[in-house]
Amino acid sequence: METLIEQFGFLNGMETWAVWTGIVLVFLALGFKGAALWIWAVLGFIAIIGLGAPVWLITVYAALALIFNIKMIRRALLSGPIMKILDALKILPAISETEQTAIDAGTVWVEGELFSGKPDLKRLNSEKYPELTEKERAFLDGPVEELCSMVSDWEVFQNKGFDDKTWEFLKKEKFFGLIIPEEYGGFGFSANAHSLIVGKLASRCGPLATTVMVPNSLGPAELLMHYGTQKQKDHYLPRLARGEEMPCFALTEPNAGSDAGAMQSTGEVFKGDDGELYLKLNWDKRYITLAAISTVIGLAFKMRDPDNLLGKGEDLGITAALVPSDTEGVDISKRHDPLGVPFYNCPTMGKDVIVSIDAIIGGADGAGNGWRMLMESLAVGRGISLPAQAIGGAKTATRAIGAYAAIRKQFGLNIGKFEGIEEPMARIGGYTYLMDAARGYICGALDGGEKPAVITAIAKYNFTELGREVINDSMDITGGAGISRGPRNLFAHSYIAMPIAITVEGANILTRTLMIFGQGAIRSHPYALKEIEALMNKDVKKFDDAFWKHIGHVVQNSIRSLLLSFTRGRLVSSPVSGPAARYYKKLAWASASFAFMSDIALGSYGGALKMKEKLAGRYADILSWMFLATATLRRYEAEGQKKEDREYFEWAMQHSFYRIQTAFDEIYSEIRVPGLSWFFRGPVALWSRMNRIGKKPSDEIGQRLAQAMQTRGEQRDRITKDIYLPTDKNEALGRYEHAMKLIEESFPVYKKLYKATKAREIQKDHVLKQVEPALEKGIITKEEAEIVKRTEEARFDAITVDDFTLEEYNKGRASAPVSEGLKNPADKTVLI
Repeated sequence: METLIEQFGFLNGMETWAVWTGIVLVFLALGFKGAALWIWAVLGFIAIIGLGAPVWLITVYAALALIFNIKMIRRALLSGPIMKILDALKILPAISETEQTAIDAGTVWVEGELFSGKPDLKRLNSEKYPELTEKERAFLDGPVEELCSMVSDWEVFQNKGFDDKTWEFLKKEKFFGLIIPEEYGGFGFSANAHSLIVGKLASRCGPLATTVMVPNSLGPAELLMHYGTQKQKDHYLPRLARGEEMPCFALTEPNAGSDAGAMQSTGEVFKGDDGELYLKLNWDKRYITLAAISTVIGLAFKMRDPDNLLGKGEDLGITAALVPSDTEGVDISKRHDPLGVPFYNCPTMGKDVIVSIDAIIGGADGAGNGWRMLMESLAVGRGISLPAQAIGGAKTATRAIGAYAAIRKQFGLNIGKFEGIEEPMARIGGYTYLMDAARGYICGALDGGEKPAVITAIAKYNFTELGREVINDSMDITGGAGISRGPRNLFAHSYIAMPIAITVEGANILTRTLMIFGQGAIRSHPYALKEIEALMNKDVKKFDDAFWKHIGHVVQNSIRSLLLSFTRGRLVSSPVSGPAARYYKKLAWASASFAFMSDIALGSYGGALKMKEKLAGRYADILSWMFLATATLRRYEAEGQKKEDREYFEWAMQHSFYRIQTAFDEIYSEIRVPGLSWFFRGPVALWSRMNRIGKKPSDEIGQRLAQAMQTRGEQRDRITKDIYLPTDKNEALGRYEHAMKLIEESFPVYKKLYKATKAREIQKDHVLKQVEPALEKGIITKEEAEIVKRTEEARFDAITVDDFTLEEYNKGRASAPVSEGLKNPADKTVLI
């Protein structure tokens, strides 16, 4: 049989290797673009005929092509048997009812693009980046600013709470109604405004931010707005907005922390003597914020209807209800002491507490829907409250540490000039820029109606972990000034409180190792959830559609990963020009490799992947840092690629891809692929280390970033915008600002003294001892001498730490009266 090569004379001289090279290139091009299966079949048919394949091979190929492309035949001969095998071997993970609810909660947002292996970069770069309304800006610059000025973080810690004036102001200015719609007397603020308000309060006083954020986060108001009956909304929402009701939400129990399904609190339906339906509630909850001063408890419990009075069966599942705190049988008389941080965190118990069936959020129709309500609310709340606290602290650190490094001198130099200090300073500034970018990016999505559960879990985990790094670095830089508590110390209380943020709203270990990738691999993967649901429902048609698309997805991403790795992303078109372009290309490269390796893990471990938490944590790291890089790219473009922000941007992007590279290296070293572990641990790992997608930010970029933090001006103000910045130079941060201003203004005078010292016109000594000789010799003027004295006085004042008499120390300096609002209304004993 004459081949096509022999038939076409112009091909007679072509070497065999060239033909095969052409075939390989076509194969790679089709795979890179994700060509449809029928295109592969047709081109393959042409290729084997052209290469002179024997008739039997052509026949076999044609038969296989028909089987794979004709769905009815494929389902009968392939998909059905494969489905039975997968079901028998439990290859794909089974999903419990509570897991299904968590997976179904919320929406898939940009994480779906990152999981796809072929992200729409234009979409990522065009997501909404939010701005405040005039009303929101007025509230942030007005009541929020005033509230910050009223509160001393030191006094709050000393007195274990706020005074009456602060509580009255919180209620008067409706700080507990930030998210409640205007029609119910609240503000109806956006997620962006909510986030910035909490962040500004956190920059002043952590317990203040917590007290405001909890009623505006997961709790009665949020649940009522989305799931309450009209009667419940009309009754509670106006009262909550005015602060007449103080809410809390009781979920966690001694035996049900991360595993909410193990909840033992119960609610049993019964018919009263009046013929109405009631609930008998029993609970033992702990770690409940605001419980001891609450007037209404949002309670999660397992509901039973033994007589089927509601007609929904006996075991209705997790339910949420509103229980007035003064109901008989309710105990809110105690509080915990979370590391000495003075916010209300308490246990609460209930013994045979009777409430109407109408207390269920959503009424009787809401019975059994509590878990769904909670998961959908957390899908939003995790992206606002704790991330806002973290960015408020990070911005404060960026501002304060920049000033401190310029003020504090050792060995005759400002400590900010030492490379050992520059390194942690760069982390503080770089993380702040990156976190604020992600904060805005997420809030834009939330305000657009998204409820991205995976992304908000990423935010909660990474913001609190990066916040921990920021505060640790700040403590290291300030040294003795950081560990000496008192009103001058900006960092000690944040350092003490940091483990609380790590723990609440999903402990970070759980969030990283189970939620981000564990749920994300199912929820955000284009086909995994569809396959699992088809298996569970024995639906061959849906399984066939999802499974073969999944196979094509794996092939495409294997080729994309290979080609983008060899070309370092250059085959991808960036949606922007300038410094960000190369990072968009790297993002596409990282996404392709991540998607491919995710499928390798799913295929290798199947249902057992749930238990491979260390491996899942590394996948979570890649997904997290791809998202953080995406948000940073969006910010840089949204703000007009500001030249002066280049150091912040470059540091954040380089660090993001360095963290991605680190996680990939660890995956290649640990993943077990049947028959191919050696391949990933050997050649793939070696190539990854040689062709790194990222490395640590350079020392030069870190140095420039650290110097930018120490320079007063528009950029520093913008990077640290919307924190509380006291103008009083007797305040801790005010002292830093005052001293930094004088140091900058007096720099020319110090330069004169330095030159005079180098020329040996005056002796080398402390600057204050040089002033008089320099004045006598006419090196500086009298006015300049005064400037130096004022500067050194401000410098010394700024670095001075607090001290107390023994009497003050032993009394704990409780100098302000404890608010009547902090007393138990039952016995008037102070709850401290």
